[in-house]
Amino acid sequence: MRKLFIILGLIAAIIAVVLSALPLFNIAFIPAIAALLFGLIAFYLSKKENESKKTVQLIFLLTIISLCLSTYKSVFSEAEIGNTEALEVREQEAEDNAIEALEGIDLSE
Repeated sequence: MRKLFIILGLIAAIIAVVLSALPLFNIAFIPAIAALLFGLIAFYLSKKENESKKTVQLIFLLTIISLCLSTYKSVFSEAEIGNTEALEVREQEAEDNAIEALEGIDLSE
């Protein structure tokens, strides 16, 4: 049972580290929390059976790294808004084209 939680914790921690380095860093919080839970269960089982806790410490280390990186990115990243004038011009042109297309329709049949 302990090995299962260690494996699940390692997988979740590695996924969290990878996701925290990608632009989808907000999703990294989900596997990080799962890795923390699996790590805590594995730590409890390791303590109960008096076995080595080195891999559990690795799970916690990877999880802390991913949480720190994701938190840093979420606090200090700014959403960049591009040139909205070009978008407004395109939107106005599309609206004008739609009005012209509707004016050309003959509904008297």
